[in-house]
Amino acid sequence: MVSFKNRVVWITGASSGIGESLAEEFATEGARVIISSHEPEELDRVKDKLSGISEEVYPVVFNLGKPKEVEAAATQVLKEFGRVDVLMNNGGISQRSLVSETPLEIDRRLMEIDYFAGVILAKAVLPGMIEQGEGYFGVTSTIAGKFGFPMRSAYSAAKHALFGFYESLLAENHRHGIRVTLFSPGRVRTNISLHAVDREGKARGVMDPGQANGISPEACARKMVRSMKKGRRDVLIGGSELAMVYIYKYVRRLYYRMVRRMSPY
Repeated sequence: MVSFKNRVVWITGASSGIGESLAEEFATEGARVIISSHEPEELDRVKDKLSGISEEVYPVVFNLGKPKEVEAAATQVLKEFGRVDVLMNNGGISQRSLVSETPLEIDRRLMEIDYFAGVILAKAVLPGMIEQGEGYFGVTSTIAGKFGFPMRSAYSAAKHALFGFYESLLAENHRHGIRVTLFSPGRVRTNISLHAVDREGKARGVMDPGQANGISPEACARKMVRSMKKGRRDVLIGGSELAMVYIYKYVRRLYYRMVRRMSPY
């Protein structure tokens, strides 16, 4: 069983939703928790909220969509903390627009935020993990990273890419004590659909009905941390919507019929 006590755990997207709940879970485990997002006021709120659990919660503000800021944040964290034992690449953004109406700049924006930012951080902290002989990557994907889904082409593509990168990273570095867990949540009650960008790159501002009825971010985070303590590598989290993963895997023809008829919201 993996222990996170006194480990340096860095969580992106930690100003709300799953990331905020992960911060609480790791603080409860006795970790030294670094929380990051581009919202300093919200990070301060999370730090204050967790003050009764742990005094070792440290905000680091940067924007996942700006590579120079991501690189600078990695340099800052390694300088101040000396190492990162656990990197939770959780931050991201979604999309709600058709392929035919989505400008390429939006595809690039989502790849930058949902994929490349995490790759920058992983490449920054991995050498130290290899040197110390252990390290853990927790990666928040989505069930849309397992199969394609309407109105989410850029989002789904970026999340698919996470699997290729981190499974390769694990294959190369398992002998160095590196662990990876990839999470594929279904419907979780977070703000991701509110902030999902439309074809003009603007926040949609509407909560998807299915998501509104999803599991809580607290329940999601608890399962994520429990799964990491057990060393699991590929974890589905959610409710009945997870059936689509198995339909896609085992009854592909049925998946193609269903996905054409399902509401994208």
